Formats: sequence, C-alpha cells, structure tokens
Amino acid sequence: MPDVFVNYRTGDEESAATMIARELVRRFGRDRVFFASNSTEPGHRFPAELVRAVEECEALLAVIGPRWAEVRGADGRPALEAEQDWTRREIQTALDRGILVIPVLVGKATRIDRAVLPGDLLELADRQYRRFDHRNAESDLAALGDALARLLPDLGAADHDARAARERTESKSRKKQDRDAGHTRMRTRDVEQRVRGGIGNLNGDLSGTFVNEPRGPVNTGRGHQYNAPHFEGDNTGVQFTAGDNSGTVHQRFERDRRRSDDER
Repeated sequence: MPDVFVNYRTGDEESAATMIARELVRRFGRDRVFFASNSTEPGHRFPAELVRAVEECEALLAVIGPRWAEVRGADGRPALEAEQDWTRREIQTALDRGILVIPVLVGKATRIDRAVLPGDLLELADRQYRRFDHRNAESDLAALGDALARLLPDLGAADHDARAARERTESKSRKKQDRDAGHTRMRTRDVEQRVRGGIGNLNGDLSGTFVNEPRGPVNTGRGHQYNAPHFEGDNTGVQFTAGDNSGTVHQRFERDRRRSDDER
C-alpha cells in the first residue's frame, strides 16, 4: 500500500513531479510512493488502480505549476472544469476521504485562486503548501521528505536518510569511545612506566601519599612516622621509615663516627 500519492497535471509540471517521485522512492522505497506512470503494472485497469491508490494512501501531493489551471482538454476548455479530469478526481477523492493533501507549488506558481477552482476542490486553496524550485531542488526535496517523515510515522520508520544519519552518528560515537579508551590506556601505560622501584603493583586512582622510586625501606603502616636520615660523606644511604602521617613525626639526625686505624 503506498503512503504517498504524487498527483500532477500533464502539460504543466510533469518534470517536477517526476523529480519529486524519484526522490521519495529513493528515500522511502518504491512500495511507499505511487506515481501513475511508474506504479501501474502493465495490463492493469488504469482507472481502478488510480482510485485504489488514492483511497489507500496517507497523503497526496498535488504538484501545481504556473499552468496547472490553464491546461485545456480536447474540447478546448480548461481541463480542470471537466468532472472526469483525473487530476481533479484524484484530489477530490483524497479530500472527501479526509486524506492529508499538500499542494506543492512549483517555480513561479502562486497560491491557488479560489475563483478558478470547481466547488469540490475549494478546500485545496486553504491547505498549507510546500514549495519546489528547480534552482533549489536538493534543499526543497529534503524539506518535503522531512515533512512527510514527520507527519507520517510509518513512512518515517522507512526513511533511508534518517537511518543513514543514525548510523553515521553511531559510528562517530564508537570512534570517539575508541579514541578515549586508547588515551586512557596510554595514560595507564605511562603511569606504569614512570612508577618503578615501588612496592608491588599500584592500582586505583593513586590518591593519597605517593613515594616515587624509594631508595631505602618504606613503612606504610599506621602510627608515628620516624625519619632517620643516616648521613655518610656525600649523604648516600639515606633511609626512611614512613607511616601514613596519622601520628607524630620524629626525626633523628646523626653521623657515623669513622673508625680509627686502630679499630679496624
């Protein structure tokens, strides 16, 4: 069942109607769009197919160009005045059934003058329209497709462009997460490389006191902290006994007396 019926008048803006139909087919799928010249199978009864498609659609696009009301039939009279005019019948059927009808004004076409409309189409003049201009075809087609996707949820669910946009967004998000994870791993390796000579493995966020590359014994237990630097000549051999700073800090400084030759 088609969601959108593209209505147009031969001799007015067939090219614009064709462009609109092709774009909608590309975006939503062939089964979602009815365009008379492409959607009617060979051998099928043309009038019956048109009526069925209009009655089953969710929205009808009435493509209206500058000559829409001026095109004349075989009798020389405006085609719009003939009750059997298919352009008129399709719009009338949609209006009678309460189907969403959107006039699409092409090029220099202006809002329809109620004076040129037959009585059964007067409502068409009051419908909010969209514009399509060949010079702005890409943006106008995108805006028309966006409006239909928003107004018709089932059609929106089949929107190829929206799905592609979601996939691009998800791909960018995954790439960003991978980059962030890579940076985290690099920072972790950096910490592992810089923290050497410590006691065991360091895990967590390294909050609190951190002693880098201790040169002597380190006590990380609770209680008083005793610092007993042992100076020998060039101050080598310094030893630390460190608590967690939760008690009193005691320091003791002394030098080793050098033994005399007699005490060796």
